[in-house]
Amino acid sequence: MPFDLSVDEALAEAVQERLGAVEAVLLDAVHSDDPLLAQASKHLVEAGGKRFRPTLVLLASHFGDPAARGVVEAAVVVELTHLATLYHDDVMDEATVRRGEPSANSRWTNTVAILTGDYLFARASDLLADLGPEAVRIQARAFSRLVRGQIQETVGPAPDADPLKHYLQVVADKTGSLIAVSGQFGALLSGAPTHVVDTVTSACEKIGVAFQLADDVLDIASDTEQSGKTPGIDLREGIRTLPVHHVLAGIGSGPDDARLRALLDQDLTDDALHAEALALLRAHPAMERSRSDLRRWAEDARAELLTLPDIPARAALIGLCDYAVSRTG
Repeated sequence: MPFDLSVDEALAEAVQERLGAVEAVLLDAVHSDDPLLAQASKHLVEAGGKRFRPTLVLLASHFGDPAARGVVEAAVVVELTHLATLYHDDVMDEATVRRGEPSANSRWTNTVAILTGDYLFARASDLLADLGPEAVRIQARAFSRLVRGQIQETVGPAPDADPLKHYLQVVADKTGSLIAVSGQFGALLSGAPTHVVDTVTSACEKIGVAFQLADDVLDIASDTEQSGKTPGIDLREGIRTLPVHHVLAGIGSGPDDARLRALLDQDLTDDALHAEALALLRAHPAMERSRSDLRRWAEDARAELLTLPDIPARAALIGLCDYAVSRTG
């Protein structure tokens, strides 16, 4: 868990207790009288996960009354929404594994996985209806950003668009938007002042972007033992992440630049070509530029958080900024 809740024992106990309530409501929300739908809906819930977004909701609620009505339900809403996107993502990516278990689409079918994701979106909407029209509006706008980000990633930048700017907007929409809403829901439903809600929302979106950029760097820089994942997965799949965009934009120079650019423009499913591209990319100045970008997003989030009341929840959120940076060395 990236949150350092050891900053305050009382905060850690409060968040853990509320996470228990979140888990109970989450399991109830995915219940269905239909055996297949019940099994498919619980598939990812029972596979575990960090519950990053619900924890963010609970932490942000400490800027107001953390026991306020709707906070736990909002935490469940963001987790349901996140899980639903994973079902759909696995279909689009033709994934076979998710959280160490067979993905829903490989265990059942693409149709079952898609409809299960739709069911989770519907269950999230049902919970939202009890939280008031503003909460519904916030979630609807975040959902529209998630869809827009996925479409923009699929079609790629327009011929006259800046590929890097396009990529960062996709990251903000696909990843940052729901993390922003997590902080927003927690602060808003707890009754925090408007300026606090706005600051938490903005800072959390930046944290979300920073985490994705850290993943971009780790996909290239880490080894399997360090990350638990095979390095260069995005590279092999032809996904242009931050370091690749910097290379193609001409960041840095060297005798191997032409070769690296040529490799990045071709199919890297071949093991030898993939290994060569990975080695050249690891040594390229684009990696340090990417780390610099990550640090800037994290520092911008930290600067906003420092304007908030000095409470343990603020320290925990600032710790997220430090964690995002420290992950990449």
